[in-house]
Amino acid sequence: QVHLVESGGGLVQPGGSLRLSCVASGNFYRIQRMGWYRQTPGKERELVASITTNGNTNYADSVKGRFIISNHNSENTVYLQMSNLQPEDTAVYVCNAAVGVAFYDYWGQGTQVTVSS
Repeated sequence: QVHLVESGGGLVQPGGSLRLSCVASGNFYRIQRMGWYRQTPGKERELVASITTNGNTNYADSVKGRFIISNHNSENTVYLQMSNLQPEDTAVYVCNAAVGVAFYDYWGQGTQVTVSS
């Protein structure tokens, strides 16, 4: 079982920045990949960014050049540095971990990011 805890959300003005963190804990063999998704009412959950344990990254086109994902493997932590935030980035950001040889998905509870003036 993997427990994911996110932090770092909040209210920010357009053009501002936030840094999200997610820490994984529990009894597991190996995390293969961690990432961030976001959810808004009436829309499907979408991938924002992901990173594998060997550092391969993947970004949604809408955040390329503005968001940076990084990890600290020994601490089972993933970060999302978000810059030049826009109102359309407003969402609940949910941490994901793909664990074990089957890449089984675990999810956090989510953290609210609101971009508004």
